[in-house]
Amino acid sequence: MDLDMLNMFVIASGTLAIPILAFVASFLLWPSALIRIYYWYWRRALGMQVRYANYSDYQFCYSYRGRSGYRPSILMLHGFSAHKDMWLSIVKFLPKNLHLVCVDMPGHEGTTRLDLDDYSISGQAKRIHQFVECIKLNRKPFHLVGTSMGGNVAGVYAAQYPEDICSLTLICPAGLPSTTDSKFIKQLRELQESKRIDRIPLIPSTPEEMADMLKLCSYVRFKVPQQILQGLVDVRIPHNEFYRKLFLEIVDEKSRHSLHENMSKIKAPTQVIWGKQDQVLDVSGASVLASAIPDCHVYILENCGHSVVVERPRKTANLILEFLALLHSIDNNKKQA
Repeated sequence: MDLDMLNMFVIASGTLAIPILAFVASFLLWPSALIRIYYWYWRRALGMQVRYANYSDYQFCYSYRGRSGYRPSILMLHGFSAHKDMWLSIVKFLPKNLHLVCVDMPGHEGTTRLDLDDYSISGQAKRIHQFVECIKLNRKPFHLVGTSMGGNVAGVYAAQYPEDICSLTLICPAGLPSTTDSKFIKQLRELQESKRIDRIPLIPSTPEEMADMLKLCSYVRFKVPQQILQGLVDVRIPHNEFYRKLFLEIVDEKSRHSLHENMSKIKAPTQVIWGKQDQVLDVSGASVLASAIPDCHVYILENCGHSVVVERPRKTANLILEFLALLHSIDNNKKQA
């Protein structure tokens, strides 16, 4: 091998080694940074753009793809302690010509966090209405999707602002009484009895607690490396004080059964999707909604827990699309009649 070829080989090897070493270093030393890069990459790959909207001195952070057209826009509300990027697994299986909007809920990620803000379910619904008006999403009725805490907010929103939405999808929503206590509810009761309510299972502070939370929320057992668990915890720890405050707010009497108290006011066609093995919110809530909301379509997913969006993203996306197609077909038949 001549000297020029040797130099070229060394340069090429060094060029490849730098990003590989950077990745390994990030994985071992700064896993939280790697997680942020992961979400940034997938937003770009899926064509989601991040924007901000201001309502007086309050700022909303959201991501979107597409433009409003003849089909309804879709607004997605995430669950407790999550963020707008949790929907990326669903976005992957939705058509690119659909107008999608994923917003950070009040106090989460890039949306303003105020100590004196009203974080009750009703208060969050009012904030989301402000966001909707900010970006003029309600110029035409839109389809609203919410999961867990976001499902509670979505249901209350549908009851309080019926003119804004044309249809609704609730995924394992909170805010309902249950005849059967879930594993999570049992854990909370045990913590209350032992006066250790600060140890909320949905607010992990160590990699071990994060692993326990993932097991609680998912029927599917994901093999998550210790470094990634550490990264997930590192991202959350600065916000844990807020999460505790928020959790106590949404389980307070004012919010605990908000969806149940408002479900009779929901007039929009409604779709309910629930994991049969949900250990956080018992699946019996689906029948409660079905008995109270006219034209309610219920889908129970086998071998699926509370994290429906992560465990069954393709199925969930297909169910939403099928539901919208059905409503469109019904609407066309009414016009032709």
